[in-house]
Amino acid sequence: MSTYDPSGTEPEGGGKPSFEKQPPPPGGPANGGADPYGTPPPPPPQGSPYDAPGGYGGPYGAPPPPPGYGTPPGYGTPPYQADPGPVPGMPPLGSWGNRIIARLIDYLMVQVIATLVVLPFVSLKHENGVVGAVWLGYALYIVYEGLMLSRDGQTLGKKAMRLRVAMLVDGSSPTPAAAWTRAAVFIAPALLCCSLLWWLIDGVFGIFDRPYRQCIHDKAAKTVVVSIAV
Repeated sequence: MSTYDPSGTEPEGGGKPSFEKQPPPPGGPANGGADPYGTPPPPPPQGSPYDAPGGYGGPYGAPPPPPGYGTPPGYGTPPYQADPGPVPGMPPLGSWGNRIIARLIDYLMVQVIATLVVLPFVSLKHENGVVGAVWLGYALYIVYEGLMLSRDGQTLGKKAMRLRVAMLVDGSSPTPAAAWTRAAVFIAPALLCCSLLWWLIDGVFGIFDRPYRQCIHDKAAKTVVVSIAV
């Protein structure tokens, strides 16, 4: 005969209450998606780390990079925004008209100086006098351009036409080796034969060169002619 009393406080079996029959604790799966122990769910993400109060650079507040970051030192930052090739920040390339006028200014100026130097010793009425003036002019031109370009990338003609010769790799003024190479490649073949024909070939080469419109003397020196700010 069973002694179990349904109205009693202890369950049948005289043992301890079974946990399997207990109701789930508050905050179960039905309580808005919290875990069984009532821990509230994490808040949803609020955008990218760059939206944090620290600003650019994430929650640690790293400052933004300075203007012109990553730009080669010679070309600088605005007003130059044109980028005709893989060199960031390169100024616009010098126009052909300005380059030709600048070259004529330099060449005629040097030839006048050479003529004045030769004139006391020879007569320009004779062929040897003219040849001597021309050869002296060529020699002076190499020295003139080599010195001027290695100083700041500008001759007097280029200053007048707002042009500058720069190293293609970083925009800096030509190194002495580049400046003298550029001057020698422009003049030396003219000393050997057919100066006008050589200069025509040199110039036409630059017209078809892309993207930097480099003449043969620019290719040899790894330089480029760019405009400068007015």
